[in-house]
Amino acid sequence: MRISKGFIKLFFGSLLFCLIAQICWLVLVRHQRQLRLDSYFLERSREASSGYDSSRKRQLNQMLKLSSNTYIDELHDENRRKEFVRENATLLMLVRNWELTGALHSMRSLEDRFNKDYQYDWTFLNDVPFDEEFIEATTAMASGKTQYALIPAEDWNRPSWINETLFEEALQLMEEKNILYGGSKSYRNMCRFNSGFFFRQRILDQYDYYFRVEPNVEYFCDFPYDPFQVMRKNDKKYGFVITMYEYEDTIPSLWEAVEEYLEETESKDVDMENNAFSFISNFDFFGKSFGVMDSNSDYNLCHFWTNFEIGDLNFFRSEKYIRFFEYLDSTGGFYYERWGDAPVHSIAVSLLLKKDEVIHFDELGYKHMPFGTCPSAYYLRLQQRCLCDSNHPDNIDLNVISCLRRWWKDGSGKYFLKHNS
Repeated sequence: MRISKGFIKLFFGSLLFCLIAQICWLVLVRHQRQLRLDSYFLERSREASSGYDSSRKRQLNQMLKLSSNTYIDELHDENRRKEFVRENATLLMLVRNWELTGALHSMRSLEDRFNKDYQYDWTFLNDVPFDEEFIEATTAMASGKTQYALIPAEDWNRPSWINETLFEEALQLMEEKNILYGGSKSYRNMCRFNSGFFFRQRILDQYDYYFRVEPNVEYFCDFPYDPFQVMRKNDKKYGFVITMYEYEDTIPSLWEAVEEYLEETESKDVDMENNAFSFISNFDFFGKSFGVMDSNSDYNLCHFWTNFEIGDLNFFRSEKYIRFFEYLDSTGGFYYERWGDAPVHSIAVSLLLKKDEVIHFDELGYKHMPFGTCPSAYYLRLQQRCLCDSNHPDNIDLNVISCLRRWWKDGSGKYFLKHNS
């Protein structure tokens, strides 16, 4: 049977029409599905972007001028100033001129995450005069006032009563043992200064609180509160974010000196019923394991990492702290060994303060090489715009060399609600 050409054209035409119709229908369906997805994701985006508006206080952020890149003139009006009330506090950095790049890095991070809203003063200390470049650059980076002070030589340099022969022998021995900063003279000056003299600087006389900041650190999250207000309202004297074990080779006789101090003062400054002595002396189980660090003394080597610390200056100015420091200093351990300010502060805080006067700021993401801390709660990291991974190996919180679980057990415990400011 012969098929006519007309029938063939009609057949292929119909087939082509069906194919085009099907393609159009698929395109239409895909387009509609894409519209639904766009609508869904747009709604999710709106929900996400507005979910934390109240905590981020976005209603205070005004529109930009169309004519420039500057904010409207009324941005810093009276209502905005009332929103952020400053405490009598300062951000404190001990730093050298050559550390300018690292200082600016730390300042930028803390300004963006916290201080841009409060404009706390920045106070810079140095054992040599600051140069003009350092002053100009840090002033430009700060949202608040900047001030600079030269540390008096008698507060910084090695005391004249230190036996120079023993000192040089100690340096050589620690260098041979590859102890971190074991051969450094300036590092010992810094540790002694941070232990007993930083709070005596006249430029700090006007303040009640300080926030220690070091070059080349990073703050991972927006601060959910003003930590200075938390300190004052909750009667806290000392705050930390990281606690870990100290290198015992740097402090072989420190605990012996502490025990001698307690015996000589008859422990009159110490309240064993309410302090955190157990935090620095217990060696028992915490969690499912023992601590991993052995100690040759009754000190378990736990200490607060002082490159981040927020403290009440009046505690360090107190007679009991000065008695504690001056006794330790009289032994020469800052130079004949290599006592750090971290174990000295930590032992003092654990002995002389009530455990409830010490606070762990567990919402504040932070890093000082090689370790950091990152909030573990997923929605808290979203809310505070954190740029960190709580499961990263550098996150020390639950690492075997961390003393945080020891603090939860023998310190002031673990809090699951944010502190109010």
